[in-house]
Amino acid sequence: MVGAFHGHAHNRRCQLDWHPMYISGTGHTEGEGCEHIFSASNELARSTRHANRFHRHQAIEEHFAFWDADKYAALSNYLWTHYREALKSVRLLTAELETIKAELRLSDNDFPGFFDQERIYLDGLKQPAPRDRLSIRYVEVLDELAERRAEWDLARESGNNALNGVHIGSLEQMHDALKQARIRVNSSYAKLQHAEGLVAHCETLLSVDERWLIGGDEYKHFKEEATLGKYRTALDELERLVVMRLFELS
Repeated sequence: MVGAFHGHAHNRRCQLDWHPMYISGTGHTEGEGCEHIFSASNELARSTRHANRFHRHQAIEEHFAFWDADKYAALSNYLWTHYREALKSVRLLTAELETIKAELRLSDNDFPGFFDQERIYLDGLKQPAPRDRLSIRYVEVLDELAERRAEWDLARESGNNALNGVHIGSLEQMHDALKQARIRVNSSYAKLQHAEGLVAHCETLLSVDERWLIGGDEYKHFKEEATLGKYRTALDELERLVVMRLFELS
């Protein structure tokens, strides 16, 4: 089991197997018992940071000795309070669940099936089909080819106008301007050739007879898939960073 707080830093597929919300028998247990201890013991850092070894150990031992005694003294009230809350939750949630089951015509056997269906669906999302992955890559290299062509056209135009701002008769400035223009043209042309090669390679693998048009139906479909994949990756990374930041603030 992964603690409820830590679990949200994991992907959805992992949560279905290891998040306490989906594990039978965990109830309202969040699995973060250590975090409760750490949240209180973190205050020790201020008083022990500059203490010597003896006083640092003494402060830590005194803190946890008091922690144990305090929790033991409150144990009966803790058990009674949580037992009462558990009975209330069972009563209310059971009534709500029965209402939902009646409205949606569900049975208790349907709920495990929902989890199995979600697992199968998410397992299928781990990697798109090989042809779909190649089609997404094809769309990406088509975009790259369009960018390289634009750079190539701009480089040629810049090369044709390389001497416009050069003072007439200044051979050194003319030489430098032409040299820079030639380097830019050669570089952009090499990148264009590389992009052409990638596109041709993808078309061979996909058996594409006629190159997809940017904005066409097939292009739009796999462009959306590529964008959605990047969005999911960014969303997972954002969730991970938020949880890490929360840990730093706690």
